[in-house]
Amino acid sequence: MTSLEKHLRELRASGRKALVPYFVAGLTPDWITHVEAAVHAGADAVEIGIPFSDPMMDGVVIQEAALRALDAGTNLDSIASDLTALSVSVPLIAMTYFNIFHHYGVERAAGKLATSGITGAIVPDLPLEEGREWFDACARHDVATVLLVAPSTPPERVSAICEACRGFCYATARMAVTGRSTDAGEGAHVVERIRAASDIPVYIGIGITTPAQAHDACTTSDGVIVGSLLVKAILDGASASDVEQMVHQFRQAID
Repeated sequence: MTSLEKHLRELRASGRKALVPYFVAGLTPDWITHVEAAVHAGADAVEIGIPFSDPMMDGVVIQEAALRALDAGTNLDSIASDLTALSVSVPLIAMTYFNIFHHYGVERAAGKLATSGITGAIVPDLPLEEGREWFDACARHDVATVLLVAPSTPPERVSAICEACRGFCYATARMAVTGRSTDAGEGAHVVERIRAASDIPVYIGIGITTPAQAHDACTTSDGVIVGSLLVKAILDGASASDVEQMVHQFRQAID
C-alpha cells in the first residue's frame, strides 16, 4: 500500500471527511503561499496542477491559469524548485497530462515527483491499458496512481480501474470539464459504483464550487476536490488570506 493511501485510509477511519483544494502551480510567483494558506484553513491534501498547453479535462478557468503559468516559464523542474520552500504536513498530489511525463522520461518524472514531496499523481488522459510503464515507475517511487471513474464508466471497467488505483479513486460528478456547476451531478451514483468494487477512499470532484455542494457530496463520499472556484479567485487577484478564508468555509461546511 502506498504511503498516500495509508494516510487517507487513516483519515477516513478517524471519521474526518477529506478536503482537497486544487491549485495551478506557477500561476503567481507566490503560489505556494496559497497552498500553505489552504492547509492552514483545514485542507487534508492538496492537488498541484502541473500546467499543460492542451488539457482535456480542464474548463476555461483552469486553462487560462495554465497558460499564464506556462507563459511565466513554469515546468516540472521549476515546480520542484518552488516546492523546496513549501512547509506543509499534508500529502501533495500532482494532476497533469501524460505528455509532460512522457517527454520528461517516465522513470525520471516519477522520481522527480517523489523527491519534490508529491505522493500521488492524477493523469486523466492516460488509458488504463497503456499505463503500465507509468504505474510501475510510480510504484517504485511510492507515488500513488489516482484513477478516475466517470458516470459513463461500464461496471467491468470500474472494477479494473479500482484494482489499479492507489491512494484514492476520483469520482467525477459529471460528464464535463472542470468548472462551476449549479447541480449535484452524478457523484453519489459514481461513488456507489466504486464502493461496490473496492474499499479504496473515494473523493468527488468536477463542479464542486460551493460549500453546500461540498457538504452534500461528503454525505456519500470520503471527501471532495475543489478547484475552479479557487483558481478563478486567484486569477482575479485573491491573496493567500482570501484563499484561507474560502477554504475555511468549505472546511466548516463538510465538518
